[in-house]
Amino acid sequence: MTDPAGILVGYARCSTDAQDLTAQRDRLAELGVAEERIYTDHGLTGTNRDRPGLDQALAAVRAGDTLVVPKLDRLARSIVDAHAIASELEAKGVRLSLGGTIHDPSDPMSKMFFSMLATFAEFEVDLLRMRTREGMKVAKANGKLRGKQPKLSAANQRRLCQMHGTGEHTIADLAETFNVSRATVYRVLAAAEAARPGGGA
Repeated sequence: MTDPAGILVGYARCSTDAQDLTAQRDRLAELGVAEERIYTDHGLTGTNRDRPGLDQALAAVRAGDTLVVPKLDRLARSIVDAHAIASELEAKGVRLSLGGTIHDPSDPMSKMFFSMLATFAEFEVDLLRMRTREGMKVAKANGKLRGKQPKLSAANQRRLCQMHGTGEHTIADLAETFNVSRATVYRVLAAAEAARPGGGA
């Protein structure tokens, strides 16, 4: 008997190398996705459309299949990309499951809910950017970023990793912003990677 949902293909993503995909993998498994059919991107933001794992997931699905993501913000972090990906899946005859809820583009309520989720996902990205910029202005105004410091505070290390995770800042940009050497930036990122579960393996 043919499964009416076709093959379930999963996709998971995290923005920084310091984050872990275990929770998303577990959620996809709960939704019925086989481990070998889960595609991932690690250290890439949802605003970056150039994601190898996503490209592989989109290439793996065929008409009648279902692409499963834990939440919409794992798939896209902008309204434009969210709708573009959904339209691409619809054209291929592939369904989109958002945490177990099927997005039906032909249903007005489903379309409205999808648009709301995409709007909130984009809003969260814009809010993070705004807070980061404001935090840096306050730090500079207080003289905390004047002169090269031997090391960054824990708060600034977290902020540096967040900025790096957006994919919008080069190592040189971060070094200039925090007034440290590029070697210091690499050390902070390496330390964050080592601190995450399994990062030191």
